[in-house]
Amino acid sequence: MPARPLQIAIIGAGIGGLTAAACLRRVGHDVRIYEQARGFARLGAGIQQAPNSIRVLYALGLKNKLLAQAFQPESNDSRDFDTGTLTNSLPLGESVRQRHGVPYFLMHRGDLHGMLADLVPADIIRLNHKLAGLDHALDGIVRMTFTNGEIAEADAVIGADGVHSVVREAMLGKEEPRFTGRVAYRTVFPTSLLNGMPVEPCVKWWGPDRHIVSYFVNPRRDELYFVTSTPEPEFSVESWSAKGDLRTLRAAYDTFHPQVRAILAACPDVHKWALVERDPLPRWVDGNIALLGDACHPMTPYMAQGASTSIEDAAILARCLEGVERGGIHDALQRYEATRKPRTSRIQQTSAQNTWLKQPHDADWVYAYDAWTVPLAG
Repeated sequence: MPARPLQIAIIGAGIGGLTAAACLRRVGHDVRIYEQARGFARLGAGIQQAPNSIRVLYALGLKNKLLAQAFQPESNDSRDFDTGTLTNSLPLGESVRQRHGVPYFLMHRGDLHGMLADLVPADIIRLNHKLAGLDHALDGIVRMTFTNGEIAEADAVIGADGVHSVVREAMLGKEEPRFTGRVAYRTVFPTSLLNGMPVEPCVKWWGPDRHIVSYFVNPRRDELYFVTSTPEPEFSVESWSAKGDLRTLRAAYDTFHPQVRAILAACPDVHKWALVERDPLPRWVDGNIALLGDACHPMTPYMAQGASTSIEDAAILARCLEGVERGGIHDALQRYEATRKPRTSRIQQTSAQNTWLKQPHDADWVYAYDAWTVPLAG
């Protein structure tokens, strides 16, 4: 424990930011989270959490909540888009628990976000605080200004503010992420709308230039999530709350397996956002400021590792800052970057290929990672 806890500001109260707050408080530091939104909403999105992130979440005390609220599939299946022929089936369920010591979970993104929000006191989250600028003062303090006129100071600032990170822009200049020419349609809807039609518990249907993933998001199997990757090079909206047109979506998958068509026919509405990516950044750290999660390694969702790598970041960041005094912050943040960057760069590049698990893969290099015990960079 440091002689004086560091005052650490986290920009962004998403999954990465909340996990970082919980991990940093776990090692004795004081944390404030600044979030631009006026409140949290349970948007219709699913999320996969593999053993590499579950190890972090279990250590934070979320085991019982995850077991109660998340779905544990027996396998992750890949199928041809039209015939339904199985091309690969990755054993999960008891197999992954025996192999990695923890489960593989599928769940509602809002449920995971709510669990993480419950780990930190509500009064450390400052809503309606959109970052306008930040700078290093001569005394080593980082000063933040917000669009609502407020000013705050911290010993260190962690930018967990997503793919359009204001912190990243302050460090490296303005640069738009690269639009992949593809969009994701996604929603969660009650399985009762399927009128008893059986569906695969966890499956990816691979088409020649598009795909769709669907799975249950709770143990009751009463909610189904799907997400697509669909070519629409003219689309430009990236908001998670933008609505998609159901007729356009259904037409894009009208040659797919009857199960896919039935799912799309049953869903009442969808959201839609542009899939973007960046090449690995040249650096994540500037003085006592560092980036985390999508702010520094945004990736396509094709490995279901975006949130998981953010959660890993949070644990490594806390380990690097444990026991550190103010004068050692910069070195600790550089150690965090050096520890994390090779892995996240590899996952970014692998995900962009969109071949993960279509055929048998060695998934252990992803799932066996333990952020609590992996060696830190020298």
